[in-house]
Amino acid sequence: MRGAKSAKWVAGAIVVALAATACGGSDSGSDKNKGNASGKPAGYVSIDVGEPQKPLIPADTNESLGSYVIQSLFTQLLDFDSDGNIVYTNAESVETEDSKTWTVKLKSGWKFHNGEAVTAQSYVDAWNWYANVKNKQQNAFWFSDIKGYGDVHPDKGEPKADKMSGLKVVDETTFTIELTEKVPYFNYKLGYATWAPLPKVFYDDPKAFGQKPVGNGPYKFEKWNHKKLIQVAAYDEYQGPNKAQNKGIQFKNYATVEAAYQDVVSGNLDIIRQVGPTDLPKYKQDLGKGAIEQPYAAIQTLVPAFYTDTFKDMDPKVRQGLSMAIDRDTITKTVLNNTRTPATSFTPPQVKGNQDLGTDVFTYNPEKAKQLITEGGGVPGNKIMIQYNTDGGHKEWVTAACESIRKATGVECVGDAKPDFPTDLEARDNDQVKSMYRGGWVADYPVNVNFIKELYHSKAEANNGRFKDAEIDKMMAEADKANSLEDAVKGYQEVEKKLLDKMPAIPLWYYRINGGHADTVDNVKVDFHGDLELTGVTVK
Repeated sequence: MRGAKSAKWVAGAIVVALAATACGGSDSGSDKNKGNASGKPAGYVSIDVGEPQKPLIPADTNESLGSYVIQSLFTQLLDFDSDGNIVYTNAESVETEDSKTWTVKLKSGWKFHNGEAVTAQSYVDAWNWYANVKNKQQNAFWFSDIKGYGDVHPDKGEPKADKMSGLKVVDETTFTIELTEKVPYFNYKLGYATWAPLPKVFYDDPKAFGQKPVGNGPYKFEKWNHKKLIQVAAYDEYQGPNKAQNKGIQFKNYATVEAAYQDVVSGNLDIIRQVGPTDLPKYKQDLGKGAIEQPYAAIQTLVPAFYTDTFKDMDPKVRQGLSMAIDRDTITKTVLNNTRTPATSFTPPQVKGNQDLGTDVFTYNPEKAKQLITEGGGVPGNKIMIQYNTDGGHKEWVTAACESIRKATGVECVGDAKPDFPTDLEARDNDQVKSMYRGGWVADYPVNVNFIKELYHSKAEANNGRFKDAEIDKMMAEADKANSLEDAVKGYQEVEKKLLDKMPAIPLWYYRINGGHADTVDNVKVDFHGDLELTGVTVK
């Protein structure tokens, strides 16, 4: 996003954070919960962004906390404006005549922060490295459309090659991308930060680079005090449209969103991405003109772990019943203080192809819920657990959802709290979810595909519930062969209708950012992905 973010899990509950993101029972006024930095340089902007899950490598970042930092340090070929339209950043153009072979022309004169020129080779080498199965990048799947991907990333065994045959350098600022099959929306995918280029120094020591990255973005890396803060400085020679209007950013880690909020109110923190449930009723009064409220392209879901005894071989009717046991209207109005909108589909309104599925499966109906669960054979053990991160403001609504399920159906439901978002993600990545988890997904690109293929294809990296369905995979493959973006979107609308029969997840509500800033800064705006556009923030 702004350099689109990576396929991205939201950390916060009540907002972007999904991820990417906090509740907790600690005293928000205690010293240990205050900003963890000893101060910030003049002209810098501070924001509550916690510890990234992984080292700072574009293709290994799959959640909103790390995404904020990656977007500040790296710029990919293109991005999106507030309406989801393509804006070229490092690219001069991305064109195709058949949706299968794409030609990329770069803007000349771009440099990495160490002075190295950003060239076509910078992109081709990076993409080949990202895709190689040996390098174990979380987002390697994003390169699977490119011809030769199977040679560098086989399902089993060692790679047969170290380069994808579909990538060809034409000259210093031009390269071509040949896909295995035509993909009408491929240029939109390039707006995701995972497609960012890498400098030559990266290959000398990727592990060390992840701790002190050298990018081509609006900010250059300064320091990373783990679990405390990450600091970046404005890069004066940056040539993109989103040049920094401040001198730098401090991404500060807080134990709870309540602690971060107190620091914003007191002026010790400039920006908070999402206000927690406790402070939502009063944040507009506290922050005045600094309060921010705006819908964005993200959705909250409950995702079954299909490898567990609870959901393995379960009849979809049971999951439909659990969905109808959740009183979305009441929870969004009360617990979430009208900061969410009940979902009517698997995609948010801001993406191409969003549709109202016209179903009652997302409508609270205790009688029908109990009926469907009974017809489907019931819930094994008559109990489910919902995993969530306690640093994201999720405890209240998870508790409410569980109570709703319990009262409507008699199925026991409890929360499974993880101390922070990285711990939550590690449990998902390592197939350690006990029952189901809180899934929050924010758009990487504004097409329904991003909320369907990236989450429910059997080989998608973000498919942490391990949902597998041959019929769904086949329908996606057919939609990808469409002759136009519009036809591909329609094809995925049909896939979404079929998802309703399979229920790989239970959609809950669409996100809205409810954050704010102190009177220490100005020009704080929200982008298409719900991220705060930090490059445009000015310091008073």
